[in-house]
Amino acid sequence: PEPVSEMEIMAELREMSEANADLQHLPCFLGAGAYNHFVPSVVYHVLSRSEFYTAYTPYQPEVSQGTLQAIFEYQSMICALTGMEVSNASHYDGATAMAEAVIMAISVSRGRRRKVVMSPAIHPEYRETVRTYTQGMGVTTVGDYWLANDIPALVDMVDGDTACLIVQNPDFLGRIRDLSGLAERVHAHKALLVVACDPISLGMLKPPGDYDADVALGEGQPLGNPISYGGPYVGFFACKKRYVRRMAGRLVGQTVDVEGKRGFVLTLATR
Repeated sequence: PEPVSEMEIMAELREMSEANADLQHLPCFLGAGAYNHFVPSVVYHVLSRSEFYTAYTPYQPEVSQGTLQAIFEYQSMICALTGMEVSNASHYDGATAMAEAVIMAISVSRGRRRKVVMSPAIHPEYRETVRTYTQGMGVTTVGDYWLANDIPALVDMVDGDTACLIVQNPDFLGRIRDLSGLAERVHAHKALLVVACDPISLGMLKPPGDYDADVALGEGQPLGNPISYGGPYVGFFACKKRYVRRMAGRLVGQTVDVEGKRGFVLTLATR
């Protein structure tokens, strides 16, 4: 074909794209962790700044204060939303955050507990990711093989070999569950309660920290990320302070320098 100008090719591509079904013209009810929330224009402006171009870990705090403060504010917001004491700098997505929660629960038991009870109403991709991450670790996952296994049935599966019980609220079927008293029954067996949640729902629902969950995690896509063909997005992870040294990922803390000025650094990191 003959060469054409940029303006002409853009017009042709725009005409071709009109044949696509998109979220600007049609509603989407697929769900499953990807939701078409409104994204404020300031989000794109912040992401266009050069200090946010790379996801590389900011090892040198003296040249990374902007990035470190942004992560610190994010961690503070996640703690406020979930009611937990500490949050890390995030994971790849909600599924990997759940897998890391399982590995942390096993670590808390010093490897003596390798049974994981999972609700069948958890996102199926999350459950498969947990199995992928823990294969070869001798982990046994139970509870999610039959949809009829409701919370009371799951609690009955928790025993002295259980590292954690994982539930989702609202669950994959859209049900809002009453989790009051669940932590007490799980803790009676010295296991951890892990709750996957939607961050937007925490504006109305009781946060996991209020009913004594040990770990709160989920998909951060609703917080300001576009659909992006289904991800990956950002997985938030928060837990009780007593488990901070068992928590995966990076942690940004606030401190003061020799002149008393506020600064931000990677905390509990070897480098």
